[in-house]
Amino acid sequence: MPIQTPAPAAVEARGWGWRHASRRAWAVRDASFRIEPGERVLLLGASGSGKSTLLHGLAGVLGGDDEGESHGELLVGGRAAASVRGTAGLVLQDPDAQVVLARVGDDVAFGCENLGVPRDRIWPRVREALGAVGLEVPLDRPTKALSGGQKQRLALAGALAMQPGLLLLDEPTANLDPAGVVEVRTAVERLLEWHPTTLVVVEHRVEVWLPVVSRVIVLGDGGVVADGPPADVLGREGRRLAAEGVWVPGIPPVVPGPPVSPAGETLLSARGLSVERVKGTPVATGIDADVRAGTVLAVTGPNGAGKSTLGLTLAGLLPPAGGELAATPALADGAGAAPIRWASRQLLTRIATVFQDPEHQLLTQTVRDELEVGPRALGLEEAEMRARVDELLARLRLDHLAAANPFTLSGGEKRRLTVAAALATRPRVLVLDEPTFGQDARTWAELVDLLAAVRDGRDGDARSAIVAITHDLDVVRALHAQVVELAAAP
Repeated sequence: MPIQTPAPAAVEARGWGWRHASRRAWAVRDASFRIEPGERVLLLGASGSGKSTLLHGLAGVLGGDDEGESHGELLVGGRAAASVRGTAGLVLQDPDAQVVLARVGDDVAFGCENLGVPRDRIWPRVREALGAVGLEVPLDRPTKALSGGQKQRLALAGALAMQPGLLLLDEPTANLDPAGVVEVRTAVERLLEWHPTTLVVVEHRVEVWLPVVSRVIVLGDGGVVADGPPADVLGREGRRLAAEGVWVPGIPPVVPGPPVSPAGETLLSARGLSVERVKGTPVATGIDADVRAGTVLAVTGPNGAGKSTLGLTLAGLLPPAGGELAATPALADGAGAAPIRWASRQLLTRIATVFQDPEHQLLTQTVRDELEVGPRALGLEEAEMRARVDELLARLRLDHLAAANPFTLSGGEKRRLTVAAALATRPRVLVLDEPTFGQDARTWAELVDLLAAVRDGRDGDARSAIVAITHDLDVVRALHAQVVELAAAP
């Protein structure tokens, strides 16, 4: 029997706001709007404008009074959102963060089980939901064997099986390759065709979702700053919104010029390199690459090709599975040619790494403390450390968050924080995994310009080398990167 989805839910915000318990500033303030049942809405706004917070509020997962405070009302189906959990299905931006169980069928069934759906009704829902999103794999397929795009379709299936009246998507294509982006959007289109529901999607890739949505709401300081049909909002107010950081099709951000000097000395050299996370199971082989001062090396390719594994190997955090990886004397400076054998203190000024998931490397209770971890380990004097940290806070628009808990930042703010923390020790090689995810147009341009400055040694430092693992082809072009493209895993 096909899934009988309940009627689409209406959504209403009446002067709603939320402030995290550890923060003085409100994540969202005075948001007011009404979304009619069945509407399809694209929610836009600058980085840190509260888009994800609003989605979490609609899903009823922000927590109680110990987590923060709210004002105004946030209603789903005419009732307080926190009182109707299960009415909304929430899909997050990180595919891996949503996988709960080891097998596909069990993972899709998980939400239904939590809602107390009778067992004899769960498995028909699971099969129908997988069909609705086009994920036609055996129910016992290991979830770890799925690609990034398949994991996002798995998350969509899990949300659909709960029969939500409201579907919330929080940057669902943020870390996916182009094929995965199309997979996820197509899955959403099929879902909405087969089982109409109210949709709210947060996404910086505006053009991806324009064929799907009928309305755009833009959040800014003081609540909603624009609202209406996409053509009206992005056309009539496009210039103003772009200046405030919203990605507007046809209004690209300013990019830096090419490198100021020819490529410098080789710092890392890979020949016939194979990389692996599980011993004896290489995910990419035969890699030849030189990491040179004053250049950017972009590692591209589909999800699952081994890009992140290559980055961790180049960074000295995973041992090579085969072939050769050697640091030249210009980088090693007496530490030896094998980065995997370097102590953490030796890595600090030689190779810094930014992981794909920012939360995997947050260590302290405040943003300022996070930026001071590396300089303190190097034994920098207080005045020099403070000068470095203050400069990075200002350049990456984090100065107003210096005393905030890093875990309360938006996804884009966390990414800029981890990049800043890596730069604080002024390494010769910087390995960045998806450096621009979660950025609005303004912070994207500022981050790219900062990376170009590090590449070129604009601030009087030695020119550094940057390795960028990315699906963002705009950043590849903006930084005039050389490209190493990995093939899809067999």
